[in-house]
Amino acid sequence: MKNLVIVESPTKARTIGRFLTKDYEIKASMGHIMDLPKSKLGVDIDHGFLPQYELILEKRMIIADLKESGKKADSIILATDPDREGEAIASHVKDLLSSNHKSQITNLKFKRIVFHEITKEAVKEALKNPRDIDQDLVDAQTARRVLDRLVGYKLSPVLWQKVRRGLSAGRVQSVALRLIVEREREIEKFKKEKYYTISALMVNPKFKIQNSKEETEFELIEINLEKVETQQVLNLYDGQYRVTKSILGSEEKAKDVVDDLNKKNFTVSDVLKKETRRSPYPPFTTSTLQQEASRRFGFSGKRTMTLAQKLYEEGFITYHRTDSVAIAQSATFALRNYVKKEYGDKYLPGKPRFYKTKQKLAQEAHEAIRPTGLNNQPSTINNQLGRDYGKLYDLIFRRAAASQMADAIIESTTVVVDSENKNEKLKMKNDGENNYRLKASGSVLLFDGFLKITPQALNDTILPDFKVNEEINFREILWKEHETAPPPRYNDASLVATLEEKGIGRPSTYANIISTIEGRRYIERQEGRFSPTSVGIAVNDFLVGNFSSIDDIPFTAQMEDELDAVANEKKEWVPVIEKFYSELAQKLEDVKGAQRVKIETEETDEICPKCGSKLVIRIGKFGKFLSCSTFPKCDFTKPYLEEVGIPCPKCGRRPEGSARRGGQIILRRSRKGRKFYGCSNYPACTFAAWKLEDIKH
Repeated sequence: MKNLVIVESPTKARTIGRFLTKDYEIKASMGHIMDLPKSKLGVDIDHGFLPQYELILEKRMIIADLKESGKKADSIILATDPDREGEAIASHVKDLLSSNHKSQITNLKFKRIVFHEITKEAVKEALKNPRDIDQDLVDAQTARRVLDRLVGYKLSPVLWQKVRRGLSAGRVQSVALRLIVEREREIEKFKKEKYYTISALMVNPKFKIQNSKEETEFELIEINLEKVETQQVLNLYDGQYRVTKSILGSEEKAKDVVDDLNKKNFTVSDVLKKETRRSPYPPFTTSTLQQEASRRFGFSGKRTMTLAQKLYEEGFITYHRTDSVAIAQSATFALRNYVKKEYGDKYLPGKPRFYKTKQKLAQEAHEAIRPTGLNNQPSTINNQLGRDYGKLYDLIFRRAAASQMADAIIESTTVVVDSENKNEKLKMKNDGENNYRLKASGSVLLFDGFLKITPQALNDTILPDFKVNEEINFREILWKEHETAPPPRYNDASLVATLEEKGIGRPSTYANIISTIEGRRYIERQEGRFSPTSVGIAVNDFLVGNFSSIDDIPFTAQMEDELDAVANEKKEWVPVIEKFYSELAQKLEDVKGAQRVKIETEETDEICPKCGSKLVIRIGKFGKFLSCSTFPKCDFTKPYLEEVGIPCPKCGRRPEGSARRGGQIILRRSRKGRKFYGCSNYPACTFAAWKLEDIKH
């Protein structure tokens, strides 16, 4: 009996081939074999939004090979990925081969199998439990594809007319762009304010040797205890989130407080010791993996997903597109055995840890991302696939193992110090004097627990053994000037976290959302963070101004929920699309009279050699370029060399009298659109670097 197994990629086919006998022939479809046409809408709006799929021309050789193999097969096993895209690919392959009447494939029994890891056990188990195509998942994918096609093909021509030719819009991508533009405007509007903090370096008088190790820094937290008239509340940003902090608002007040503190005695009023436990995080989901890889290694979401795809197809990790934090019971006990063997009983909690997803609908109920076998060490992957694969696998391996380890135990100590006047007469009078309260905090790691395998920033801050009512002396009173900072621009990690928090997109779409708007030059990276370009701002302003109900965060999140409802057999997909399109059609009609949006340009000091006007910086398909400010009257253009103010390390320092100017480092782009830094004297000088820090150092 000859069985034909169809998967998406050659790597996956090769991995599965190691587990199956010669009775199985494995072929790769190389992704989708059918799609909507490129040159037209491809959706029959008047007849139930029927998608007009057609075979992908570039796949004709692959399709012919699948048909030829299908003629010889006694059964066809569809083993594509266990999500909506994989289900749609399986459905299209079945439709294709079922229509091949000459080979009588219509009489064959198609089997659909799914597995969440590519291991011998998982594949064998899947073959024992085949099922039919899940039409609900196919419908959900069809609905998303039709929805995105309607937005892209209906909105893009409007952008051509009202903003600039060649632009395009996307349903989910436009919301991501909106987040970035709104954050940029929040940064622009932010008014910096100065503020002052006061601290005292104190030494316990019983210490005989006065050195810096015995100094303890106390932070001023209260003036007049409950009275805080001299303090001011400002909005500061701690990472991504806004916090409120009480501080002194003027330099004069800070100096007055310092002078007053120098007249005080200080007594310990309270010593609080508390033992706290820190529990490990659950294994990675798609979102948390992208966030951590961005923070730790600077990987973009697209890079992370490319690496994870290879690790999955090679059989090293479970499926990497998932919302779930749960893992199989067998994997849980395997991880516990690994922890016990490697670290001992004290690192093993009394009971297995089971994690539950916080998402409303964990997509397709996948497992979290984990290693498929604990014998596969990161060094093996590093040697077999490469350094970046090894780094990502190591991250996944450690996170999964740590999830079944004991809590870390931390002892936190807080010492509170109150002031009193040195002058005995003032102590008796106590009228109009200021009293101050200061605080010092420390922590000691008593037991590292899961931190043994996933070290985090936790430095021991050991405080002296202060006693209540003990008088202590200060060595120095310090005041520091600070300046409030605006909210930070989004990076890969924070943008993915925000998209997930707001319900925009799903695990398989985060990386594509970011890479799409970056590829369209709507945003650009500056030292790892996103800022909108003038084109991106113009597109966003037009969409927000004219399609506010569609380019809207709650609306987009609601659409994602409705697509999930289709996948879970709770809604039909056609009514969902009908409702959406009726609103879109009305907006398209209303926008015909809207004014054209002007893309802001940056003027330079250079003069157009053709007409004498100023040259401006514009953004095109391939990035920034210089153009005449009178365009389209004058069509002069030339490349824009974006210097970063650093001479080329290779040829930038030319001796005096040298005929050729020393090269400057400029921002360039590779053929694939990736930014890098190169010499302005290229090709005479071939110096290049991916990161600016590499040149500075």
